Amino acid sequence: MDENQIIETWEIHHGINLYILENIKEEHLSDKCVSKGRNVGEHFAHLHHVRLMWLKSAHPGLLADIKKIEKSDISRDTLKEALCKSAASISALLQGGLAQGKIKGIKPHPITFLAYLIAHESHHRGQIMLCLKQSGHAFDSKKQYNLWEWNKG
Repeated sequence: MDENQIIETWEIHHGINLYILENIKEEHLSDKCVSKGRNVGEHFAHLHHVRLMWLKSAHPGLLADIKKIEKSDISRDTLKEALCKSAASISALLQGGLAQGKIKGIKPHPITFLAYLIAHESHHRGQIMLCLKQSGHAFDSKKQYNLWEWNKG
């Protein structure tokens, strides 16, 4: 198993999140699904906050200057900055965990943690895309197709 490939997988996943964020107009961050719940910006903030929760329990030293995002501070720039910081810390957590064969509080091993993160965040990406679609701001077919062009990073 190549640990670099595992970290690269996380980074590709993070890049997809950024691609979506960068292709949403600032005013569409407030779009919500018809069934209520979080708006688009709040979904992105939630991804960041869940990462912080795991970092706090598994390796608080990796939190450094990373802060939660207040609802009143949600913007594309604040989301991008926060997500990049928390993604870098998650990369460091995964690297350390792969080297040690474990991450504190994560069972059974670091690769299942990566799978959890990707599954959780992909679920919210789907929610984001649904909110945009239901609000009349769906990605055009070219942008949707680009979500699957992982080898063009």
